[in-house]
Amino acid sequence: MVDSADKLAYFQAITGLEDPDLCTQILQAHNWDLELAVSSFTSNHNNDPLSSSSTTATTTTAVEPSISPVHRYDSTAIAPVTPPPPGLAWKIITLPISIISGSLRILSGAVGFGFWAAGGILSNPLGFIGLGSSSGRGGDSSAQLVTVSAASREALEFVAQFERDYGGSGSSMPNFVGEGFMDALTRSRDSFKLLFVYLHSPDHPDTPAFCEGTLCSEVFSAFVNENFVAWGGSLRGSEGFKMSNSLKASRFPFCAVVMPATNQRIALLQQVEGPKSPEEMLMTLQRVLEESASVLVAARLEAEERTANIRLREEQDAAYRAALEADQAREQQLREEQERLEREAAEAERKRKEEEEAQERAAREAAEKEAALARMRQEKALSLGAEPEKGPDVTQVMCLILFIAFLMMLLSLILLLFRGSG
Repeated sequence: MVDSADKLAYFQAITGLEDPDLCTQILQAHNWDLELAVSSFTSNHNNDPLSSSSTTATTTTAVEPSISPVHRYDSTAIAPVTPPPPGLAWKIITLPISIISGSLRILSGAVGFGFWAAGGILSNPLGFIGLGSSSGRGGDSSAQLVTVSAASREALEFVAQFERDYGGSGSSMPNFVGEGFMDALTRSRDSFKLLFVYLHSPDHPDTPAFCEGTLCSEVFSAFVNENFVAWGGSLRGSEGFKMSNSLKASRFPFCAVVMPATNQRIALLQQVEGPKSPEEMLMTLQRVLEESASVLVAARLEAEERTANIRLREEQDAAYRAALEADQAREQQLREEQERLEREAAEAERKRKEEEEAQERAAREAAEKEAALARMRQEKALSLGAEPEKGPDVTQVMCLILFIAFLMMLLSLILLLFRGSG
């Protein structure tokens, strides 16, 4: 996922603005939507894309630091001799017209940019009170969806138009991707290929012959489709116009080979301006491919190593989590066993104390009973008084009892005899 610093670098690379604070304010005004910010910035220049060399001289000069000249070759080595410039008389005649038209374009661009910046800055506070653009629960606003679909639709329209004009039945052509430039650049990075860029100028007289004879050549198109990710843009669209400014295209047909740089900017490896034969294009692209092979191989190896490291780290993390979970389960089991033993020991101790207390209570109760019995005997003994001494007035209780018993036995014997006689 691209962070704010990368978006700022891409915005500077495409628009050519050197002031990072201004670029940051513009991106913040559009909620850091790179496509929306760039489209809004360049929307005022789409009416006359072929005059970009005269009206955007400051912009193209400022873009130069962002287009890293990695293995950049001199395009004049393969470009044909340019026609001589117009004469002095023609320049004097057209000078007032150029000054007036240029001033009007600059003024309209400044006014348009002012309205655009004000609208972007006010969009956030208006959104808080419900007057801005509505956004869904998912967090993607409708403006963002329109911008993204517009970039893809523009690329798809170019591909469809190119197929209609030059892709007849049985003919071959480069497989231009139907997505925006930034997405195509990301696709090339992920597939470890270079990005072949073609800027289409429909009104240029050399365009039809170049498209039919070179781009749609069976050998050339097969080579591009096998070794590159191809992206094309028309100068009548915003994407093609933006890239013509960023790549400083001065002659058409224009082709370039770019790749993402290490600092998240665009590295221009080769640019080809003017009509070329399939052989010349193949020779140029083959040379760029050979000189960039080490970079692509290194990137692929680095990505594979990074993927292997990520996989290894994930496996190590999974093994660590499994070992940690096993240790935690073992500790939990030991802790539960320890708690069970402690509960059993506590229960045994409680029972032992209860038994001791019961024994002590029984002993205490027995002692209390014995003491109470002894006390009762003592009290009864005290209540009876002392036994009288033997004398004539004292009757022996034992003799009386024996006499009574003798009488009862005699009575029982008489009764038995009486029953037996009856």
